[in-house]
Amino acid sequence: MEGKTTSTRERIYAVVSRIPRGRVATYGQVAGLAGLPGQARLVGYALSALPDRSRVPWHRVVNARGRVSARRDGGPMATVQRVLLEGEGVSFDKGSIRLEAYRWRPTSRIRIGEKNTLTNRAATAWDSLEFGSSQNGVGRESRSPPPQASRRRR
Repeated sequence: MEGKTTSTRERIYAVVSRIPRGRVATYGQVAGLAGLPGQARLVGYALSALPDRSRVPWHRVVNARGRVSARRDGGPMATVQRVLLEGEGVSFDKGSIRLEAYRWRPTSRIRIGEKNTLTNRAATAWDSLEFGSSQNGVGRESRSPPPQASRRRR
Protein backbone atom coordinates (compact mmCIF):
# COMPACT_ATOMS: atom_id res chain seq x y z
CA MET A 1 0.00 0.00 0.00
CA GLU A 2 1.25 3.45 -0.82
CA GLY A 3 0.78 5.96 1.95
CA LYS A 4 1.61 6.65 5.55
CA THR A 5 -0.90 4.47 7.34
CA THR A 6 -2.49 1.11 6.86
CA SER A 7 -6.27 1.06 6.67
CA THR A 8 -8.19 -0.81 9.33
CA ARG A 9 -9.49 -3.35 6.82
CA GLU A 10 -6.02 -3.98 5.41
CA ARG A 11 -4.71 -4.61 8.93
CA ILE A 12 -7.50 -7.12 9.53
CA TYR A 13 -6.90 -8.82 6.17
CA ALA A 14 -3.17 -9.00 6.87
CA VAL A 15 -3.77 -10.87 10.13
CA VAL A 16 -6.41 -13.21 8.66
CA SER A 17 -4.11 -14.00 5.73
CA ARG A 18 -1.53 -15.37 8.14
CA ILE A 19 -3.82 -17.98 9.72
CA PRO A 20 -2.43 -21.34 8.51
CA ARG A 21 -4.52 -24.07 6.91
CA GLY A 22 -6.15 -26.28 9.51
CA ARG A 23 -6.16 -23.54 12.15
CA VAL A 24 -8.74 -20.96 13.18
CA ALA A 25 -8.75 -17.64 15.01
CA THR A 26 -11.60 -15.85 16.74
CA TYR A 27 -12.91 -12.46 15.68
CA GLY A 28 -11.60 -11.00 18.93
CA GLN A 29 -8.19 -12.60 18.47
CA VAL A 30 -7.90 -11.11 14.96
CA ALA A 31 -8.97 -7.70 16.27
CA GLY A 32 -6.32 -7.79 18.98
CA LEU A 33 -3.57 -8.88 16.60
CA ALA A 34 -4.57 -6.12 14.18
CA GLY A 35 -4.18 -3.53 16.93
CA LEU A 36 -7.94 -3.16 17.39
CA PRO A 37 -8.66 -4.70 20.81
CA GLY A 38 -12.34 -4.97 21.64
CA GLN A 39 -13.35 -4.57 18.00
CA ALA A 40 -14.41 -8.13 17.13
CA ARG A 41 -17.51 -6.93 15.28
CA LEU A 42 -15.35 -4.70 13.10
CA VAL A 43 -13.48 -7.83 12.00
CA GLY A 44 -16.80 -9.42 11.00
CA TYR A 45 -17.81 -6.32 9.03
CA ALA A 46 -14.44 -6.22 7.26
CA LEU A 47 -14.60 -9.89 6.32
CA SER A 48 -18.15 -9.54 5.03
CA ALA A 49 -16.92 -6.73 2.76
CA LEU A 50 -14.38 -8.96 0.99
CA PRO A 51 -14.97 -9.44 -2.73
CA ASP A 52 -16.24 -12.88 -3.76
CA ARG A 53 -12.94 -14.00 -5.27
CA SER A 54 -10.71 -12.71 -2.48
CA ARG A 55 -7.77 -14.89 -1.47
CA VAL A 56 -8.02 -13.82 2.17
CA PRO A 57 -8.98 -17.00 4.09
CA TRP A 58 -12.08 -15.51 5.78
CA HIS A 59 -13.37 -18.98 6.58
CA ARG A 60 -10.66 -19.46 9.23
CA VAL A 61 -12.26 -16.88 11.55
CA VAL A 62 -14.91 -18.15 13.97
CA ASN A 63 -16.71 -16.78 17.01
CA ALA A 64 -15.44 -17.00 20.59
CA ARG A 65 -17.35 -20.24 21.16
CA GLY A 66 -15.59 -21.93 18.25
CA ARG A 67 -18.71 -21.81 16.11
CA VAL A 68 -19.36 -20.56 12.61
CA SER A 69 -21.40 -17.39 13.03
CA ALA A 70 -24.85 -17.25 11.47
CA ARG A 71 -25.18 -14.82 8.59
CA ARG A 72 -27.64 -11.96 8.69
CA ASP A 73 -28.93 -12.71 5.20
CA GLY A 74 -29.56 -16.36 6.01
CA GLY A 75 -27.47 -17.34 2.98
CA PRO A 76 -25.38 -20.49 2.55
CA MET A 77 -22.01 -19.02 3.52
CA ALA A 78 -22.06 -20.54 7.02
CA THR A 79 -22.30 -23.97 5.40
CA VAL A 80 -19.59 -23.04 2.90
CA GLN A 81 -17.36 -21.93 5.78
CA ARG A 82 -17.83 -25.21 7.62
CA VAL A 83 -17.14 -27.27 4.47
CA LEU A 84 -13.95 -25.28 3.78
CA LEU A 85 -12.72 -25.78 7.35
CA GLU A 86 -13.51 -29.50 7.30
CA GLY A 87 -11.60 -29.72 4.02
CA GLU A 88 -8.57 -28.36 5.87
CA GLY A 89 -8.88 -31.00 8.59
CA VAL A 90 -10.73 -28.93 11.21
CA SER A 91 -13.30 -31.10 12.96
CA PHE A 92 -16.57 -30.03 14.52
CA ASP A 93 -18.20 -31.56 17.56
CA LYS A 94 -21.88 -30.68 17.94
CA GLY A 95 -21.37 -27.63 15.75
CA SER A 96 -18.28 -26.33 17.56
CA ILE A 97 -14.56 -26.42 16.93
CA ARG A 98 -12.36 -27.31 19.89
CA LEU A 99 -10.44 -24.03 20.10
CA GLU A 100 -7.86 -25.55 22.42
CA ALA A 101 -6.93 -27.91 19.59
CA TYR A 102 -7.34 -25.76 16.46
CA ARG A 103 -6.76 -22.16 17.57
CA TRP A 104 -3.92 -20.44 15.75
CA ARG A 105 -1.19 -19.33 18.14
CA PRO A 106 1.32 -17.05 16.42
CA THR A 107 4.81 -17.79 17.68
CA SER A 108 5.91 -14.17 17.49
CA ARG A 109 4.49 -10.71 17.82
CA ILE A 110 2.66 -9.49 14.75
CA ARG A 111 3.24 -5.92 13.69
CA ILE A 112 1.01 -4.59 10.96
CA GLY A 113 2.38 -1.47 9.33
CA GLU A 114 3.24 0.14 6.03
CA LYS A 115 6.28 -2.09 5.36
CA ASN A 116 4.51 -5.43 5.73
CA THR A 117 0.93 -4.79 4.72
CA LEU A 118 -0.98 -7.47 2.90
CA THR A 119 -3.57 -6.46 0.36
CA ASN A 120 -6.06 -8.68 -1.42
CA ARG A 121 -3.83 -8.83 -4.51
CA ALA A 122 -0.85 -9.95 -2.48
CA ALA A 123 -2.73 -12.56 -0.48
CA THR A 124 -1.33 -15.56 -2.30
CA ALA A 125 0.32 -18.61 -0.80
CA TRP A 126 0.67 -17.17 2.70
CA ASP A 127 0.38 -20.64 4.15
CA SER A 128 3.68 -21.67 2.58
CA LEU A 129 5.74 -18.61 3.56
CA GLU A 130 8.22 -18.36 6.36
CA PHE A 131 8.87 -14.94 7.83
CA GLY A 132 12.24 -13.65 8.97
CA SER A 133 12.41 -11.73 12.21
CA SER A 134 14.58 -8.87 10.99
CA GLN A 135 13.40 -5.46 9.77
CA ASN A 136 9.67 -5.97 9.59
CA GLY A 137 9.13 -7.40 13.08
CA VAL A 138 7.39 -10.54 11.88
CA GLY A 139 8.64 -13.91 13.06
CA ARG A 140 8.28 -17.49 11.87
CA GLU A 141 4.77 -18.86 12.11
CA SER A 142 3.75 -22.05 13.82
CA ARG A 143 3.09 -24.67 11.15
CA SER A 144 2.40 -27.69 13.32
CA PRO A 145 -0.45 -29.79 11.98
CA PRO A 146 -3.70 -29.89 13.91
CA PRO A 147 -4.42 -33.00 15.95
CA GLN A 148 -5.98 -35.89 14.10
CA ALA A 149 -9.63 -36.43 14.83
CA SER A 150 -10.37 -39.84 16.19
CA ARG A 151 -12.34 -41.97 13.79
CA ARG A 152 -15.19 -44.07 15.09
CA ARG A 153 -15.78 -47.51 13.66
CA ARG A 154 -19.30 -48.43 12.79
